[in-house]
Parts: sequence; C-alpha cells; structure tokens
Amino acid sequence: MIPTEIQEQLQAFADQASSKAEEYSGTVGSIKELIVQHFGQNGLIAAYIALAVLLLLLFYQLAKIGFSTVKYLIIPSIGIAMVVHFATSYSFFMLLPVTVVLFSLVLLFRG
Repeated sequence: MIPTEIQEQLQAFADQASSKAEEYSGTVGSIKELIVQHFGQNGLIAAYIALAVLLLLLFYQLAKIGFSTVKYLIIPSIGIAMVVHFATSYSFFMLLPVTVVLFSLVLLFRG
C-alpha cells in the first residue's frame, strides 16, 4: 500500500496538472478561434502545417544531437578507455571519465 502522505501529494499533483491542462486547452482554443476569425479555415490549416514543420525540425535537431553524441562521444570514449586499459595497468573505470571529458571537449569544439 502507498502511505497516505504520498497519496495526498500525488492527488495534489494530479489536481494541479489537470488545472494546468485546462488552462492550456483554453489558451489553445482561443488561439484557434483567433486564427479562424482573422484568416479563415485556410489560415488554420496553414498554422497546423507550420506547427508540424517546426516540430519536425525540432525533432530532427534533437535526433542529430543524439546521434552525434553517440558517434563522437560514447563510442570513442569507451573504445579508447578499453585500448588504454589493455595496454596499461589503469582500470577501465578509472580511464572512462578521463576519455569522456576528452571527447566532450572534442565534441564541444567540433561544433
């Protein structure tokens, strides 16, 4: 069972989240009405398309950052730490933070 104190906190959080959701849905509704009033149905369709394009561009940039992190930070850091671990007496887990910092700087200056 969940303690009553945690249940009360969860209930308060759920109430707060639902009130915020209602507030934002009202804002979205008023924006939609404003667009339809000034630009008509075609303006609303254009706004939806523009919003979809912006969201796709945002998703693309986030995916690009994620793949760059894997390609230029994670894989080289683990690889170099393994090579140095087998070549020297240093521990892999002692080398990993050093290589992560090194390749983080490389990724930072690479752009």
